[in-house]
Amino acid sequence: MSRKLLFFINPISGNGKNASVAALIHKNMQSAKLDYVIQDTRKDGRYDFLPELIRAEGFTDVIVCGGDGSINQVGAFLLDLPVQIGIIPLGSGNGLALAAGISRKPQKALDIIIAGHASRIDAFRINGRFSCMLCGLGFDAQVAHDFAKQSTRGLSTYVIQTIRNFFKSPDYPFTVIVGNTHIQTRAFFISIANSNQFGNRVTIAPKASLSDGLLDVVMVKKTNRFLMVFSLLRQIRYGRLQETIGDEYSKKQVQYFQSSELEIKNPELAPLHIDGEAVPTESSFSIHVIPSALNLIRPA
Repeated sequence: MSRKLLFFINPISGNGKNASVAALIHKNMQSAKLDYVIQDTRKDGRYDFLPELIRAEGFTDVIVCGGDGSINQVGAFLLDLPVQIGIIPLGSGNGLALAAGISRKPQKALDIIIAGHASRIDAFRINGRFSCMLCGLGFDAQVAHDFAKQSTRGLSTYVIQTIRNFFKSPDYPFTVIVGNTHIQTRAFFISIANSNQFGNRVTIAPKASLSDGLLDVVMVKKTNRFLMVFSLLRQIRYGRLQETIGDEYSKKQVQYFQSSELEIKNPELAPLHIDGEAVPTESSFSIHVIPSALNLIRPA
């Protein structure tokens, strides 16, 4: 079957220097003799027009040139459509792309797209909102909120906001419910991810998978800051999957587990991000996996 590709380019992802990506796409698509269309991502983040456009124009592939936030907005409207989704990573973290083995270099990412090998990956919903990769409560969410207010983007800006918040962010009370287990804790942050990748090649659980039907949950307590950093780095370096959760792990600085669904009570309204984008928080969350949600183009 012949392919027809729809590219969305986010002009402000990463450092905003993405004009050359369009020229690279033109060159590669013409060389590969593939039919294609290029559009800018929408500032309002609304893509409810996308299913009708795909059916009317016969697009077989939708390619997002941006970060996890842009993938989130586009991917939410591809769940029930027989299309492939591809990524040219241009964001600050690029968690999903890196987890899937997609190069940050646009030419190499385009080579993967042209090859066209795709496989199904999971996603998840948090209070009904779509997430392609990662959501978080607390410290990392506050970073996302502050990052969104900055006039310049990119990794350096993100690092600055991370350092600033590391020294001033409070911890928050949470109740995490997994099956019949209730965990009450005060945490610096809670991250819920669809894989091992938390962005910028930080891997909390080396054996985690994009398509195992499970979410990877990390809760980091706020104690002595240096002890907290040591515990987190130890988890990143030596992380192992735990089969159960509960009292036996309550004394750990970093708690890690997997589940296909969970609930989180958030009484003090810790800030929330979804796929790196700042969003309004809520006092409770219901979170569950969407198995085989997207057909992602990735290295064979």
